[in-house]
Amino acid sequence: MYKARIADLTGLSHIWDNPRVADPIKRKPLDFIGSSREDLRTFPKEVRIAMGTALNSAQLGAKHPSAKPMKGFRGAGVLEIVDDFDGDAYRAVYTVKFEAIVYVLHAFQKKSKKGIETPKSDLDLVKVRYKFAEKAYRELKAARR
Repeated sequence: MYKARIADLTGLSHIWDNPRVADPIKRKPLDFIGSSREDLRTFPKEVRIAMGTALNSAQLGAKHPSAKPMKGFRGAGVLEIVDDFDGDAYRAVYTVKFEAIVYVLHAFQKKSKKGIETPKSDLDLVKVRYKFAEKAYRELKAARR
């Protein structure tokens, strides 16, 4: 009986993860700005899975527990996914400020040993990419009219 229940659950898991299955939940598209996708792909598999899960939550309109508002941005529209693996710190930054899309702005391995603060160079890059995302979103909206 126990094995039958597990088989039933594993059969369901592919349904929830399959974007081709029509479900009533609206999933926002995900767009990567700059090298963020390639940078994310260099992370260890366990970290990529954790980041992907958190980004999936964002696409579905939820906030994953590992996502925190990034300091230096007004409100909670820019979030940072934090994952520590094998003694290293990994971060992915995304924005949910836009109604129709989630933009991944930056993904990086935190090298700084000075506390939990994000290095200035990474913050500056996020700000530049956020401005680019604003422009891209305006163009996307204009194209849909």
